[in-house]
Amino acid sequence: MTTKNIVIFDGVCNLCHGAVRFIIDRDPSANFSFCSQQSETGQRLLKQHGRLDDSLDTVILIQGKRCFTESDAVLEIAKKLTAGWPLLHHFRILPKPIRNTMYRLVAKYRYRFFGKREYCLYPTETLKSRFLD
Repeated sequence: MTTKNIVIFDGVCNLCHGAVRFIIDRDPSANFSFCSQQSETGQRLLKQHGRLDDSLDTVILIQGKRCFTESDAVLEIAKKLTAGWPLLHHFRILPKPIRNTMYRLVAKYRYRFFGKREYCLYPTETLKSRFLD
């Protein structure tokens, strides 16, 4: 399967699961495919992009040879969603250190506020083609 936009997410994080469902619901053109960081495919992609050390602390968006993390990944994803979500991309005018500080704060406490799963997300039959692992 060849895809242009791969979202690599923490497969045991409830917030991340919610984010994947959010993206799917607002991506009727199926611009995005998904892969959990804990899967073999996820680990291979992370290694290819030199992201193994910090992978669980950030969502990662791979677009071809480009790799986006933290707030850059979120804003790039928003740019391709339906309705008003692409307007969030304008937050790129905020300095990256400010955006990423806010991102890291949420990431640091995501398990505490949203909880963890014992297993990774298992897609329904209709969504299986969107998942790489």
